[in-house]
Amino acid sequence: MNFRPVRAAAFGVAAILLLYGLGAGIAALGSFDRTSGGEVAVVRNGGPFDNHRIRGVIGPASTRTWVGFFSDVHKYPSQQRFYTITADAGKGDRGGVDVVQVPSKDGVEMGIEGTLYFTLNTDHEVLRLFDDKFGTRTFRSVDGKSEYHPYDGGAGWSAFLDSIIRPVIGNDLREQINNFTCAELVSSCALVQIGADPTATRGAAVVFSSNNGNISKVQESINRSLAADLRETLGAEFLTGLRFNLVRITLPGQVQDAVNKAQAEFANVSAAQARVAQAKADAEANQQRQAGYSQCPACASIDQLKAIPSTVTVYAPGQPFAVTQPQK
Repeated sequence: MNFRPVRAAAFGVAAILLLYGLGAGIAALGSFDRTSGGEVAVVRNGGPFDNHRIRGVIGPASTRTWVGFFSDVHKYPSQQRFYTITADAGKGDRGGVDVVQVPSKDGVEMGIEGTLYFTLNTDHEVLRLFDDKFGTRTFRSVDGKSEYHPYDGGAGWSAFLDSIIRPVIGNDLREQINNFTCAELVSSCALVQIGADPTATRGAAVVFSSNNGNISKVQESINRSLAADLRETLGAEFLTGLRFNLVRITLPGQVQDAVNKAQAEFANVSAAQARVAQAKADAEANQQRQAGYSQCPACASIDQLKAIPSTVTVYAPGQPFAVTQPQK
């Protein structure tokens, strides 16, 4: 009996079993996952014969956890995060120059810069809802060239914030800034309104002193309205610990140029007023000095002698005698 075909078949079966076992082992090793201290994960079923429902949630800083064969693990940030709007290129979430342009009550376009601080709600039921609503969607990147899921690292999270959160921030800023005039938020706006009229400086000082209070009011109003607006927009309280810091308010180029011109004119007027005040003071001093000389004629002569420069050796102003400086 020829055993060679039997042996070949046995080797073939063994090789298949070995490959299958190796594949199963690799799949088993890949069916474990864990989270770091700054992230939380939502696990979804996967594989060719399974549904894609949520299997479970893994909390921050977990040990290695069984997630199932071919499951998808969506990892989200669990620590406090922030979204920055700034004119400093490269320091904001949009990379380049990024300022929210909103009108003031009196129609002046103002550039708003600030930072929103928040934390993703890590309650497991809330995270399941968040992943169902947003984890199953893609969002266009800031540069508009790519599509990301919110769990696709920093790029995906930024794409989600820019698409969903940024419009809400802009709308809230527009509503709150529109309650104040330009001068109530940026003191230099008052210079454009009052010009270089020195009689208006007292009124301008009142506006200047109220700026910080008005900016605080804007900030507090935004913090109150953002929580409600984001809850309504997102459909649940997915973000907690919301706090917006208004960093800077800038003026359009033309308005800023007008402010700079008004400041220069105001400085010129102030300098002219200073010269007038000095002239008045000098005139009053001369008048007082003349009154003193009337009371003491000899004092006038003494002061006149003291005023003689040291280079003059002979002094005879229309008199029959001369005063000679002593030789040193």
